[in-house]
Amino acid sequence: MSSAVVVLLLFAGLSEAAGRIVPLVARRPGMSRTLVAKLLLAAGLVEGVVFALWPLTAWTLAGLALSSPPPGAGLVWTPSVVAPLVLAAVLAFPLLGPLLHFLLFVGVGAGLVGPLASASGLGWWSAAGCVAVAGAGLGLAVEAVRRLVVRISANAAQESIA
Repeated sequence: MSSAVVVLLLFAGLSEAAGRIVPLVARRPGMSRTLVAKLLLAAGLVEGVVFALWPLTAWTLAGLALSSPPPGAGLVWTPSVVAPLVLAAVLAFPLLGPLLHFLLFVGVGAGLVGPLASASGLGWWSAAGCVAVAGAGLGLAVEAVRRLVVRISANAAQESIA
């Protein structure tokens, strides 16, 4: 993975995290800037890692779908494929359009299908299923972590008030 792709993935992660954290900060005006910055950096890093894992997870699922290991070297992000992901992450702000954000993610996933199909030898629809299952699984995992963090931080806030 090139350094440009790493930077783009980190930027996409930060942007996606900002889209989730800014509404939280707006509802809780008493949050310290240091805490918000720490939350933003940690969440951005996690989101960037999850974005980086999407092709690897799809490749792993493709390997499970085939009877023998896929012949290719694997599926990785390229700058041309990751650029729409950055745009989707920038549009993650809820007020800018969650439907457009979702459609861009579908487009990014569709961009991963062709390289996965050619590298693994799967058909286009099978590769699309692997990319979709990988994206949905990673998205659900991130959402579970988000809800856990909110629950833990809400309990900590209630304990500090009491």
